[in-house]
Amino acid sequence: MGIVFLYSFLIAFALPGPSEVVLFAPIDLGFPRWLALSSIMLVSAIGKAAGSVFAFHIGQEVKQSGPVTRWLRQSRWDVLGWSEKRSLQLARRYGYGGLAIALSVPFFPDTISIYAFAVLERDYPKFAAATFLGSLGRLVVTVAFVGGLASVF
Repeated sequence: MGIVFLYSFLIAFALPGPSEVVLFAPIDLGFPRWLALSSIMLVSAIGKAAGSVFAFHIGQEVKQSGPVTRWLRQSRWDVLGWSEKRSLQLARRYGYGGLAIALSVPFFPDTISIYAFAVLERDYPKFAAATFLGSLGRLVVTVAFVGGLASVF
């Protein structure tokens, strides 16, 4: 479970790849499968929320750093401008609920969304709650989707 937590923590701000991989962790807790899977999902969501709060803190520091922000704005691709535009649209329309919804989409890279919200917002508890719910929602949607596919085949 420690590896699930660590992977989920790191995927929030540093590692590329899908966070849903934890669902396939060969962990035998001696519980019924549904309880073991629920435990993995809960630990993963907590790890992802913790990693997101770390990214949030980094975003707050970067926001205060004039040279970093200037460099990002002047870069060829204007990553900051694009991220701000998309995140502002989502934040204005749905607030932190929008972040939770965006993070609930399986197999969609969410690190950019996490950093974009981190640069734009300031409320640590709401951010942590949104990333926890979004991460847990993503795993629930994935399990439902994969379970649905398994019943078809």
